Amino acid sequence: MDNAIETTDLVKRYGARRALDGLTLAVPRYAVLGLIGPNGAGKTTWMMSVAGFLQPASGTINLLGHGPFDPDAHCGRITILPQDSELPLESRPLELLTHYGRLQGLPKQEAARSAAAMLAEVHLGDRLNSPIRSLSHGMRKRVMIAQCFIGYPEVVLLDEPLSGLDPREVAHMRAFLTRRRGRQTLVISSHNLHDIEVMCDHVAFIENGRTVLVSTLEEVIGTASTLVYQLTSEPADFDAAAQAVPEATLTFDAAAATLVCRYDPRLTTPEEINSRLLPALLSQCGVTTVTRGASLETEYLKSL
Repeated sequence: MDNAIETTDLVKRYGARRALDGLTLAVPRYAVLGLIGPNGAGKTTWMMSVAGFLQPASGTINLLGHGPFDPDAHCGRITILPQDSELPLESRPLELLTHYGRLQGLPKQEAARSAAAMLAEVHLGDRLNSPIRSLSHGMRKRVMIAQCFIGYPEVVLLDEPLSGLDPREVAHMRAFLTRRRGRQTLVISSHNLHDIEVMCDHVAFIENGRTVLVSTLEEVIGTASTLVYQLTSEPADFDAAAQAVPEATLTFDAAAATLVCRYDPRLTTPEEINSRLLPALLSQCGVTTVTRGASLETEYLKSL
């Protein structure tokens, strides 16, 4: 598989502490990968190392097939949104983003067009010339997101991009980022696993400076091989339900009142499972929802 980013055995120390402890991670080209892990796991350090802001003590980085970040080889091809970034308060969005576009090597008119287009996409087309000081926190965050997409860079690294946005803008920005799938390579770090589940097609679990799991989202949550039934009570006759789908494995979680059905998609389909299992369940209890795949939160917590 063609990878946009390949990092192998990265080690980064801060004094005696290893922020990266042999972290290995490859990001497929055109994937939208979610980085998941607790505070201090190494997610931000990994991003900053890939972008060239930090120098690992050891290990290798291959960015877009040209080794570690190099200004000549990667100018305009990679952008990053650090979590705690700030903007010059007296600048204005259009002039600031045009300046950033120029730094990426774009001609002035092209930089201005790209800046205006990106600001319109993040719902700031009416604030092009407003001082940054006058913008709300959420508006400033959207300016920063727009900056990352000027000139259509090949790789975009986003550290907590949706924090501080109101619910309507979170939904809009999720759609904005999801549309990049298959067109640009995005890496998104977030503690909101629902956002990751909606936006990403690949995920990586990071713990203590190491990768615990790297896979497609579909494989992690079992979209193609798992059905989850939300029940009103525990089935009175669990064995009868299991006998309705002998080729599958059923597990009941009493605390959550959910029945998880895992099956081999090569042997059966969700429709076939439902046609036999639902009647067996409905004869014993209520079924409020049926979903394909477990939640990302459930699978992440199981990995700890």
